[in-house]
Amino acid sequence: MTMSKRLIINCDDFGQSPAMNQAIMHLLEEGKVSSATIMAVAPGFEEAAAWSARRRQPNVGIHLTMTSEFDALRWSSLTGHPSLHDESGHQYKTVKEFEVGTRTGAVLNEIDAQYKRVKKSGIVISHVDNHMGSLYGIETGRSLIPQALWKISRWGLPSRLFRYIYADDPLLGSLSNIERPVALAAGLADTFGVQIPDYLLSHPFHMQEGETYDSFKQSIIDKLYKLPDGVSETYIHPGIEDPWMLANIPDWEKRVWESRLPFDDDFTYAMHDAGVILSDYRYVQQYLKRPRLSSAFKLLRVLTR
Repeated sequence: MTMSKRLIINCDDFGQSPAMNQAIMHLLEEGKVSSATIMAVAPGFEEAAAWSARRRQPNVGIHLTMTSEFDALRWSSLTGHPSLHDESGHQYKTVKEFEVGTRTGAVLNEIDAQYKRVKKSGIVISHVDNHMGSLYGIETGRSLIPQALWKISRWGLPSRLFRYIYADDPLLGSLSNIERPVALAAGLADTFGVQIPDYLLSHPFHMQEGETYDSFKQSIIDKLYKLPDGVSETYIHPGIEDPWMLANIPDWEKRVWESRLPFDDDFTYAMHDAGVILSDYRYVQQYLKRPRLSSAFKLLRVLTR
């Protein structure tokens, strides 16, 4: 049996700003992307949440947000615990500061608060992911994946993790000793009954030296023709052209590129030509379930290696 190649294109940072909201709402309205994930703490949350709830949008998830990276656009936690903030009273700018400075109990309370705010807004929550990977322990090894997955399992939602490492991925494929942490995270997700995609495909958030829209587009199209069998997810951070954002937010021009790409005829053709099916987290939740008991035994084997 030939496996299909399915791709989830998620718009991260929904609710960050009106400029990002406009781009993401347009992409969702036109069906050019799979989904978006919303930031409960960001300045544009209310606009994004009201739009999503009014439309009963079925493909908006939660972007658990513990960091606030831009100098000109800051936000704070919902719970206000001092360990969640830097000296300015905002969430930390970097993942390392977050991992070093926060208390676990405060983070878990903040996760609950963000979930409750999104739920209360009337959004039909589709899935969960995490802004900047702050819960994954990527800087100091302080991972909160087990605690987060337990909460996500109680919510009955799928989540952005991944089961396999795509060797050609520019970020994940270059990391050493990543196989065991990935296997542990996937095993925990399966044991807790949280469905996850097979692969996660990254691409540079920042503009690269000499990068143009055409070179960026070609790099994404190249990925389509090399896409592994199964369900892969990639993410974009689309925004409209906005003078203030261009002047104050680094690499905003690339955000405009990312809003333009799904409408590009070359991209549409490549999706079809490469045999890639645009998928979503409803598919993940329905078809990527793993037996919990056998997953628990498999996880034990990984732990005792």
